[in-house]
Amino acid sequence: MKKFKIKSFCKINLTLRVIKRLKNDYHKIQSLVTFCNIHDDILITKIHSPNDKIFFSGKFNKGINNKNNTITKLLYLLRKIKVFKNQYFKINIKKNIPHGSGLGGGSSNAATLLKFFNSNMNLRFNKNQLRKIANKIGQDTTISLFKKNTLISGEEKKIIRFDYKLRLNVLIVYPNVICSTKKIYKKNKEFSSQSSLKNFTLKSRKKLINFLKNENNDLQITTIKYYPKVGKIINIIQSQNGCDFSRITGSGSACIGIFNTKKNAIYAQKLIKLKYPKYWSVVSKTI
Repeated sequence: MKKFKIKSFCKINLTLRVIKRLKNDYHKIQSLVTFCNIHDDILITKIHSPNDKIFFSGKFNKGINNKNNTITKLLYLLRKIKVFKNQYFKINIKKNIPHGSGLGGGSSNAATLLKFFNSNMNLRFNKNQLRKIANKIGQDTTISLFKKNTLISGEEKKIIRFDYKLRLNVLIVYPNVICSTKKIYKKNKEFSSQSSLKNFTLKSRKKLINFLKNENNDLQITTIKYYPKVGKIINIIQSQNGCDFSRITGSGSACIGIFNTKKNAIYAQKLIKLKYPKYWSVVSKTI
């Protein structure tokens, strides 16, 4: 049977302001999101079977519920609106992106698979229909539909896509901690007002970096409170030569460092590997 292989890229939050807690216990946020050249590999095969077969493999396959995850949710939603007639799939996701790290691996898996089905199974959803399906899985799934720099504007369900590329040198360090997004948001007590949208559209790299340096991730204090090792990694990254700024992505626990050159990022990674040889780390470029 014909097999299809697709790549599912990770996201990072360069900024994250928590504006307020909503009545439904969700949160209004403002965040600048970009994507890195790090990806899970998804292998898809059409099968003759009464059920789908979902498998997770790779370094970070542990801790994922095989029966309740973003892929099973997506297939349930698609079958609910009857887009597949007696067609089932074997799907193997090789997890190269750490689970529970704030890098949006699971959300990206669902978004990438949804776009694949739409293009290759002749589903013919328009962009608005794709967004509606993705949003039922989660906001990060909606963001991951299109690999563009994305601003969650702070207004309800409004996201803005940018065509320009940031081309940032990124060091990511994952300290082997699975963070519960729900828990971190629930315990968070840091809130900020919205920043002007003009700050996120700066075309000058120097001006944009200077703006991002003065930004924060409002969830960081809470994450460090529960996982002190995260704070240690941020401080080490920040102290390295050529590091513009360092913070967590999403609710953590992955820590990012933005560097002025790839060479400096690689050197910093080597030093961190010597000190923390069991931590996963990678140097990448935003796409």
